[in-house]
Amino acid sequence: MTSAEADTSARTSGRLVAISNRTAAGSESKAGGLAVALWETLVETKGLWIGWSGRVLDFETARVNYVEEEGVQFALSDLSRRQYDGFYLAYANSVLWPVMHNRIDLAVFEADTYRNYRSVNEKFARIAVQEARQEDFIWVHDYHFFLLGRMMRQRGWQGRLGWFLHIPFPAPDAFRAIPQHRELGEAMCAYDVVGVQTGKDLYNLARYLEEEFDAEELPDGRFKVGERTVRLLHCPIGIDVDAFVKASTCEDAQLAASKLDRFLGNRQLVLGVDRMDYSKGLIQRFEGMADLFDRHPDVHGHISFTQIAPPSRTVVEGYQQLRQQLDELSGRINGDYGDLDWIPIRYLARGYDRDEIAGLYRAAKVCLVTPLQDGMNLVAKEFIAAQNPDDPGVLVLSQFAGAAEQMNEALIVNPYDAGAIAEAVYQAIHMPLAERQARWRSLMDGIRSQDLVWWRQRFLNAVPADAEVPVLS
Repeated sequence: MTSAEADTSARTSGRLVAISNRTAAGSESKAGGLAVALWETLVETKGLWIGWSGRVLDFETARVNYVEEEGVQFALSDLSRRQYDGFYLAYANSVLWPVMHNRIDLAVFEADTYRNYRSVNEKFARIAVQEARQEDFIWVHDYHFFLLGRMMRQRGWQGRLGWFLHIPFPAPDAFRAIPQHRELGEAMCAYDVVGVQTGKDLYNLARYLEEEFDAEELPDGRFKVGERTVRLLHCPIGIDVDAFVKASTCEDAQLAASKLDRFLGNRQLVLGVDRMDYSKGLIQRFEGMADLFDRHPDVHGHISFTQIAPPSRTVVEGYQQLRQQLDELSGRINGDYGDLDWIPIRYLARGYDRDEIAGLYRAAKVCLVTPLQDGMNLVAKEFIAAQNPDDPGVLVLSQFAGAAEQMNEALIVNPYDAGAIAEAVYQAIHMPLAERQARWRSLMDGIRSQDLVWWRQRFLNAVPADAEVPVLS
């Protein structure tokens, strides 16, 4: 058995049971997202992955669909239209997502959507208790499932139970804006370990538990909350570095880079790659590039900014407005600064596969990763992994990205400051080779030492194999 003996056989005995909103079932490649993080341990422990099937029905059903791939079993549940709209669109992505990203102004608080959120958490808790064995390690993922652990405990689950929050945990006052925050906060404490991306997230969560529930801090990051003891774990997620290095020079990567090179000519590429989301700072980034063109006319015709931003959650009003703003802003900037033979901004509202993106990273002189708030942001780490060691590009990184905590050798900027973005890009495109190489080597060492395997092992080893868990009423 490899992978640190399958992460100590998912902590001494039993399978790894993963629970997430979306799974890797049916994926031709397990090369992205949670799949690459979990797959090796799932395969080696003959594990189980529970999640949504991706199907939305006109009616509610309790039926579970079973699929097996490489010895890993998937237990997949359909959602009804009411559940999907209430749980996923309305509560997870119109309450939790904006509040956790400090955009309370965009949150839509409606009581009936929380009922749907509870009902879907109950649905997956029921499946998990039915399918899991007491010796298994259950690892729940992300903001979709605040309540699931407590619901499992109430159904009699006494096994090991962990939850990882991939997005930020905000300051306590922001989290309290959620009308149901106390129920969410109390439910978190049903997990044995709660993992977060950054030291700031850990601080915010600890403060919230202390202020709201009089939590008592114990050694080793543990907090006593009522009759429960929960460990809070700083556990920044990494990437599969070697896989991304390899992807950056594969045939598809080289083809994507050559297509873009025909447009670039001798111009230097400034690149952004983000899902279209208001948390990513795309409006501010475009304004920063406009400021660069204002401040430094010498770059006109010599650089090209390409932003890849595939749309997401297109039925949510805030995302529709963002798409319209980006369309208008890119058009205005190109109209103001462009010339017959130069388009300052190429804005591509579509997705590309991982290998193609890796090729574009390698071709880029500068990568702009400037979210207004982000749990981690793996684009920053992927860009570094994809670089040519002999001629690496420069990472411009928001101080509000979780990755900034680990990647100090990037050019760190305030994403709300257009002038700071402009000057960082100008510094990056004029940075001497020796400095670029030194910064890149340090960043590369960092992402190798805390890669995806390190993240997985750190989390799985955080829960003692002999944890004693009281059943909640």
